[in-house]
Amino acid sequence: MLLLVNLLGGIGLFLLGMTMLTDGLKLAAGGALERILAAWTRTRLYGLLTGILVTALVQSSTAMTVAAIGFVNAGLLSFTSALWVVFGSNLGSSVTGWLVALIGFKFKIDAFALPFIGVGMALKLSGEGTRRGGLGGTLAGFGLLFLGIDLLKEGFGGLGPDALPEMGRDLGGMLLAVLVGLLLTVVLQASAATLTVVLTAVAGGMIPLEIGAAIVIGANVGTTLTGIVAAINATPNARRLAAAHVFFNVVTALVAFALLSPLLRLIQYVGIHFVGDGNPVTQLVIFHSAFNALGVLLMWPLSTPLVRFLQSRFQTVEEDELRPHYLDLNVASVPALALQALRRELARMGHLALQLATEATQLNPTSLPRTVPAPQAETKLARKLAVVEHLQKDIGSFVSQMSRQQLHQDVADKLPELLRIATHFDTLSRVMYHVGVLGAHDVRTMDLGTSAASTHHASVPANLTAPAADLPSAVAPVFIAALAFFKSADPESEGRSAEGKWLASEARDAFEDTYQTTKAHLLQAGASGQFPVSTVYDWLARLSDLRRAVEQGHKASQRLSALSDLVPTPTNATETPSFRETIPADPPSAVTDS
Repeated sequence: MLLLVNLLGGIGLFLLGMTMLTDGLKLAAGGALERILAAWTRTRLYGLLTGILVTALVQSSTAMTVAAIGFVNAGLLSFTSALWVVFGSNLGSSVTGWLVALIGFKFKIDAFALPFIGVGMALKLSGEGTRRGGLGGTLAGFGLLFLGIDLLKEGFGGLGPDALPEMGRDLGGMLLAVLVGLLLTVVLQASAATLTVVLTAVAGGMIPLEIGAAIVIGANVGTTLTGIVAAINATPNARRLAAAHVFFNVVTALVAFALLSPLLRLIQYVGIHFVGDGNPVTQLVIFHSAFNALGVLLMWPLSTPLVRFLQSRFQTVEEDELRPHYLDLNVASVPALALQALRRELARMGHLALQLATEATQLNPTSLPRTVPAPQAETKLARKLAVVEHLQKDIGSFVSQMSRQQLHQDVADKLPELLRIATHFDTLSRVMYHVGVLGAHDVRTMDLGTSAASTHHASVPANLTAPAADLPSAVAPVFIAALAFFKSADPESEGRSAEGKWLASEARDAFEDTYQTTKAHLLQAGASGQFPVSTVYDWLARLSDLRRAVEQGHKASQRLSALSDLVPTPTNATETPSFRETIPADPPSAVTDS
């Protein structure tokens, strides 16, 4: 019974150590993670090396794969760059085996594990929520990880070779061993934990080397489950990445299983005759590294057709529109990355809101004679409004998730500003939906007139001292000015550039001038009896709504521009940038919100 307690306790300490090590490194790294991702994943080789190194640090290929899926959702990694990070993470998972083989079985573990835990916890408790605390968590986790290995050694060392049911070395027995490795990894949620258990079992003589190798192959397949779960409600690119991870691990496992016996014989021969080490633990670690390296070599020529195949899958336009493209709970735990994800999602929300505003404006007098809109025009506007409202709720939920953890003060101070920007875009969408519905209704029911003035594209009248001949042409300049503003304020517009940083403010000022001039002329025309006063009031109410929408769009644009610069999103030949840099903030304006 005591031996069973040691085994369970060892596994628990190992998993706790891995969790503390991973969480501590994420907190200690802070903004360095996004800089590493932006700089070290530009090519497939860099992405591969990044996956190896980061996985070696965090000691969990599962955590690295889930993080990569989150980075793709956040727009910090392109699909193809993340692909090689995931492939590298599989090879980096071998580092755990080497640490166990070189340190766990050759040194007195508690001699260095306990000081690591003591120093680490002192740093963690004295700097909770800071980088020092993150470093402390990392050190304590590292010590706990090896303390868990020590307990596993004691547990398996106390069992004899006949303590476990024997699995034959025939095909059936080897397949059973693969299944055991798969299920054990699903239960433990970490292939590194399974590898450590198998290494200690082989070292204690519990299972032969061949069975241990088959279990390790199964563990490589079982580690894909966490990535699959993380991608269930994720964006198409994240689901493609999870599918690529499954493909890599399954293909690698099939090749490793087919070459199991000759590969083990080759490793044993090299170990005995060239290295002078016939230790089965070392041989098993070499086998684990070798078949993962073989998988990377296999993927090198296959990655391009694999990317093309996966990019043609998981495309559901309606679902994709409603789902956030960059927000993911896997990055919510890293505030610097979460802020970048929020920035990009807000820019996407702004783009959709301003698209709605543009289409709603075009249902009003912008060119004459006006044409009857399509029957589904209002439905299209309603669908776009639903998307914007849904995104606002998702952004709010994501911010709430972030606020539940300890945050640096500068990060916490940015969250209300991000929510304020989302509110501006949502208000703009609601107001413009109403303006668009009114425009579609009156163009179907009103006599649009056939005067000469209404047969040309509407523009500001040359003589502003005389009112225009009819109401549609009188208000058209205001809607045209609003169109110009909505185009200039779009955070994902092709026209946004550093050279045109004042365009949004200039367009808003031009709109305000046109609005005030038109409003004065309409009031004059109503007072003189040229137009019915009730009709003038109706148009002034609509123009007032339009003005409110422009002000909301201007506030959102300027607040978004005033936030710190984004890290550029990596791109490649098959993908277009998902976000364009927002422009710097304008000077404060004298115009206030109506």
